[in-house]
Amino acid sequence: MARVLLPLPDTDFDVTEVAVPWHVLTSAGHEVVFATERAGTVPSADRRLLDGVIFGALGAEPEPKRLYRELTESREFRETVAWADLVPADYDGLVLAGGHAPGMRQYLGSSLLHKKIAEFWGLGRPVGAICHGVLVLARAIDPATGRSVLHGRRTTCLPKYMERTAYFLTAWKLGRYYRTYPAYVEDEVRAALAEPEHFVRGPKTLTARGTATDDAAAFVVDDGRYVSARWPGDAYLFARRVREILE
Repeated sequence: MARVLLPLPDTDFDVTEVAVPWHVLTSAGHEVVFATERAGTVPSADRRLLDGVIFGALGAEPEPKRLYRELTESREFRETVAWADLVPADYDGLVLAGGHAPGMRQYLGSSLLHKKIAEFWGLGRPVGAICHGVLVLARAIDPATGRSVLHGRRTTCLPKYMERTAYFLTAWKLGRYYRTYPAYVEDEVRAALAEPEHFVRGPKTLTARGTATDDAAAFVVDDGRYVSARWPGDAYLFARRVREILE
């Protein structure tokens, strides 16, 4: 059984990108440990993704929402450990989930978390990152090189066309809800890479999602012990690839 670390902000993380990997990994017998900035914080997902981003639409699908309800009742979700107390060597794998609402900045921008994740990366153990979660790796600096840990690796992340489309569709109602930072996620991730071709956008899609039984619309990038994905529509395939690397 592997012990997998999944750090989170206090609020606003993506429902699907957390609940699906938790379900896939724990169903296979692995342990998922949640970490928040302060120990014992019970985190909460982006409420709009549960209720519907706008006019009840654009939120999480029914199955991930059901899994999220199960997750919130679990012991591990309520007994979080503090980022400062993390010992990276105590974990066999790391999963970095995403989310775009303002509360995510606590997690995406934490220099303490970046340092812990760079330390874990240096151990050579499995890492999975999806959507905005790839930003955490882009910002984690390898002390040996002074560069992002992603330098020299192949990756995907939330594509610019997805982020831009979601923003333009909802800005009239929600303002910058879909723009976590002034820079697009893809642009910041690309800047951390060694070569332009190391960024893999994947096929274009705006609505088609992978499911628990159908990966036709899903996409991930495998780069040895590192796997990355674009958005919640890739979450099931992403979680299974992480599980395969662990096993």
